[in-house]
Amino acid sequence: MTPSRTATGPAVPKKRRSNRPGAGELLTAAVGAVPGGAARPGQQQMAEAIERSIGSGEHLLVQAGTGTGKSLAYLAPALTVDGPVVVSTATLALQSQLVEHDLPRLADAVEPVLGRRPTFAVLKGRHHYLCLARLDSSVEDEPDDALFDAPRSGNGGTKWLGEAGRLGKQVQRLRDWAEETATGDRDELDPGVDEQVWRSVSMPARECVGASRCPFGQECFAEASRARAREADIVVTNHSLLAVDMLAGRHIVPPHKLLVVDEAHELADRVSSAAQAELVPELIDRSTRRARPLLRPDVAERLTEAGDALAVGLAEAPAGRLTAGLPPALREACTLLDSATRAALEAIGDVKADDPDPVRKQQAKAVLDELSTTAQRLLEEADHDVAWVEKPDNGSRRALVVAPLSVAGTLATHLYDERTVVATSATLALGGRFDTVARALGLDAPPPAPPSPAAAAIATAAAAGRSPVTPVAATEGSRAAIGTVPATEGPGWSSLDVGSPFDYARQGILYVAAHLPRPSVSGLPGPAGEELLALVEALGGRTLGLFSSRRAAQQAAELVRARTDLPVLLQGEEALPLLVRRFREVRESCLFGVMSLWQGVDVPGDACQLVVIDRLPFPRPDEPLAAARAAAVDAGGGSGFAAVSVPIAAVRLAQGVGRLIRATGDRGVVAVLDSRLETARGYGPFLRRSLPPFWYTTRPEVARGALERLAKS
Repeated sequence: MTPSRTATGPAVPKKRRSNRPGAGELLTAAVGAVPGGAARPGQQQMAEAIERSIGSGEHLLVQAGTGTGKSLAYLAPALTVDGPVVVSTATLALQSQLVEHDLPRLADAVEPVLGRRPTFAVLKGRHHYLCLARLDSSVEDEPDDALFDAPRSGNGGTKWLGEAGRLGKQVQRLRDWAEETATGDRDELDPGVDEQVWRSVSMPARECVGASRCPFGQECFAEASRARAREADIVVTNHSLLAVDMLAGRHIVPPHKLLVVDEAHELADRVSSAAQAELVPELIDRSTRRARPLLRPDVAERLTEAGDALAVGLAEAPAGRLTAGLPPALREACTLLDSATRAALEAIGDVKADDPDPVRKQQAKAVLDELSTTAQRLLEEADHDVAWVEKPDNGSRRALVVAPLSVAGTLATHLYDERTVVATSATLALGGRFDTVARALGLDAPPPAPPSPAAAAIATAAAAGRSPVTPVAATEGSRAAIGTVPATEGPGWSSLDVGSPFDYARQGILYVAAHLPRPSVSGLPGPAGEELLALVEALGGRTLGLFSSRRAAQQAAELVRARTDLPVLLQGEEALPLLVRRFREVRESCLFGVMSLWQGVDVPGDACQLVVIDRLPFPRPDEPLAAARAAAVDAGGGSGFAAVSVPIAAVRLAQGVGRLIRATGDRGVVAVLDSRLETARGYGPFLRRSLPPFWYTTRPEVARGALERLAKS
């Protein structure tokens, strides 16, 4: 039966059919199908907690460290639910991993237990699927649109003719593929095509006329994917589509009773991105060209004037957050755009079934309507929105952007209603507590939690004047975060940290270079560079360098290349997948890069035994949303730095540190070249408690000695 509750209140308990196997039995079957496989304690604990939440309707936050096997821990209890279960992942890569590897293996393993093979489906945004209606009309003018979108060059017309021919060949290849593909999913197209070409043959949801009015509605790949999702036991989607579903009234994802949010620490940012809008002169120009056949010349000219006005306003305005409202030139541009788009929409009129080309008419209307809505939103200058001017360093694209100050209210209203939510990640308990992430996800903070058993033992031993017996040596290493966060409870939700199967205190060292000066300049300071060099030389490569800026990464690469013979791979010099593969294969290599390396890079074994972080990853002062949110907290009498910047740094730092230990046999050192992790009394301990419980030291000779021993092993 459907639960009845408030956004964060408990649901009416749901009954499970008595003849259906429990989560424990299904998990045992799943891990037993893997050679030498056995359920891990944390995995079992997580599966049991999820099964209890399914029964009670209470939402659950689960921190599950690397190596827990959390995918099976939530997929096994998901099969105890009547009706579809939705699993949302942070990335399309993780979505593919579940659909192509984890779920097929699970289905094979539990079929004898369930008495049937469970079904699963993947659900992506409409733009990931080939649109037959757009493909049908793409021959004449869509490649031209792609050319208009491309960066202009002074090389003359020959290049443009060659480019048009290349794009035309790709469109023809898509036509051939359309005759043989069963899904129309872009991820199945190998080799792929340029982004401009795919955009010309795919259909964003806002531009779709719907299956009933589309001449290709009965053959629509996107509609077929939704139909498969409605019939599946488990539907795998991603945070971006989940966010759009919530903002659109929850009619995209099939109705369901259980939602599992994997990598939940990223959900709030994805919802912010989905609720973000922007005005770009090039988009106005493209929208005008698309709508021009449907408009009188004077109406089309008004759109062109609005786009020109926006380009002038963006050229005059400095990059960054608009704290004093829209500058006059940008306000005038938004006013012109609002008026012009309204006139254009009125001229186009409604999309009717007997229109000669309803698809193109809907496309034109949808883009114009979005431009109008964004212009009105910017002109409103609401307190709950943040606006800024975006100008990339290369100056190739300028935009006027608006985004919500907070999405916690949106999540509280739309995420939890009429379904049980299980949110999991390796990074949920910041500073040893769940309340920061819970607030970001729209849940109330729980009451103060009792200390964990390990922490209580340490406190008791310290009071008695004796050394505690803990998994971490009672030396300087005991200063690391010890034990797991206990289950805590709040209104309508509970939390649990199941730890990790890794023995972090024995497998790794967290070294903080406390003797280095506090970072004060951009790039890589000289003393930090010398420290990096000494650590890399002690190990002989095998180093993943995570840097706060591209400049710092480049300086580090130049230094190591100049002073050693070690091969250095620098992000940006080649495609990232190729760099990561070479890093795995070349034992003595180093891989240096920026924020995209802090998450998702998985290099188990001795190819990566040193992770170096140049400085604490606080948001930059010019990050508009973070700055606005911090300012709002300051205005309310709190500390914006503590409430906004420190949690962001904690998540990023934990993700970066997590690159070191990826398997039970891994060993190595995490070196943080930012002394504030040790010396900052306010936030230093909070950040350290957010990290795995490595053996902790501030002595450089200890770190170098450990690396030298690893080099010889």
